[in-house]
Amino acid sequence: MTTAVLTVDQVAERLGISRWKVHDLIRSRELASFKIGRCRRISESAMYDYISLQTEQEAA
Repeated sequence: MTTAVLTVDQVAERLGISRWKVHDLIRSRELASFKIGRCRRISESAMYDYISLQTEQEAA
């Protein structure tokens, strides 16, 4: 299985939120990320994990 690696801007666009909100989620450790050099990246699976967690919390 291949997992795409996304930029902050790509994640923001896919989630329909601002790039600043994505940075807030990363800082609060709600959204896992890593750095390649000076560039922040988020795996597609980390984004889906965040979506799943939010969906489960809303359903509870």
